[in-house]
Amino acid sequence: MISYIFFSLILLGAIFCAIRMSTNDFKRRIIPDVYLFPFLFAGLLITTFFPWPVTIADSVIGGAMGYCLGLIVGFIFERIKKNQKYPPIGMGDIKLLGAGGIWLGTIGLAIAMVFACILSLIWGYNKKQKYIPFAPFFLIGGFLSLIIIQFLI
Repeated sequence: MISYIFFSLILLGAIFCAIRMSTNDFKRRIIPDVYLFPFLFAGLLITTFFPWPVTIADSVIGGAMGYCLGLIVGFIFERIKKNQKYPPIGMGDIKLLGAGGIWLGTIGLAIAMVFACILSLIWGYNKKQKYIPFAPFFLIGGFLSLIIIQFLI
């Protein structure tokens, strides 16, 4: 009984942090660490101590893979577009990919990235903007990925 209460509180805190990260990225183009690190820590707690579709080993590998993937993509895009006012991918997005890897594991991270990229490209094409906030689309993709992992895989 008590473990369900802790699980629910941690999950509610993570959802609150996810919503705040999305709105801040959408409005101000920044993902604050004050929401990102509790979100990451909540993912570590849930995958370690509670039943979750992702094992702790896959969670740690997914976190490292997400962080490295974000760094590589950011490095490549920064080299392609050198004379740009804002970097194409920020460190908040890179840290969010690492946190998403902890929550989703390797397979879930890949599914979430596909959803996030498709949704953000559709939104960017329709809005005709250079800046696309990645956090809202990645968190939507992560939620859809959790549903797919839980029920289809």
